[in-house]
Amino acid sequence: MNRTVRLTAQISLLLTLLALSAFLLSRTYLDDAERVYRDGAVTEVVDQGPVTIGKVRWNLDSLQPYTQLADSERKKIELEQPAGSVVILVTASITPLDGLKMGSSGFTCTAMLRDDRGNLWKSQSAYGYFLPTYCGDDDHPFTRNKTGRIAQIYVVPQSAVPHLSGIQVEDSDEQRRVLLTR
Repeated sequence: MNRTVRLTAQISLLLTLLALSAFLLSRTYLDDAERVYRDGAVTEVVDQGPVTIGKVRWNLDSLQPYTQLADSERKKIELEQPAGSVVILVTASITPLDGLKMGSSGFTCTAMLRDDRGNLWKSQSAYGYFLPTYCGDDDHPFTRNKTGRIAQIYVVPQSAVPHLSGIQVEDSDEQRRVLLTR
C-alpha cells in the first residue's frame, strides 16, 4: 500500500512538472514580441489610421488601381511595369512628430503594400508625379508637426488586386508592424 501511494505521488509530481514546463515554454514563445516581429507578423491592424509609429503619424487616404500613371502634362510616367501588371497608387497623409531625426535629406517613411495572402510589394519612385514619392524630396519638404501628403506607387500582378489589404508600416525599435487597411 505504501508503495502504491509513493508511486502515485511520483507520477502526479511528474505530470505537474511536465504541465508546468509546457506552460512556461509556450508562454515564452507566444509572448516574445521580438520573435513575432522577426517572423514578419503584423502586430496591429488599423482601419485607415491615424497611427503613430516611429515618430511619424500615418493616415491612409486612398488605394487605387491604374493601368498607368501620367504627370501634370499628361505624359506617361515610366515605371518598371511588366505585362499584365497593375499600378497601385496609395496616397497617405503623414506627420513627422517631435523627436524624429530629420536631416538635410528628410526622413525615412517607407510603407509596403500587403495583400491578404501575406505578399508584400515595395514602392517605386515615380519622377514627375505631382506628390512626393519619398520623404526626402527637396521639391516637397516636410516640416515637423505639419501634415503632408505622399504618394506610394506599387506595381503588382493583376491577380493580386482583389486581395490587397492596405499598407504596412513598421519600426524595428518599437517592434511594431502596423497594417493600415482601406
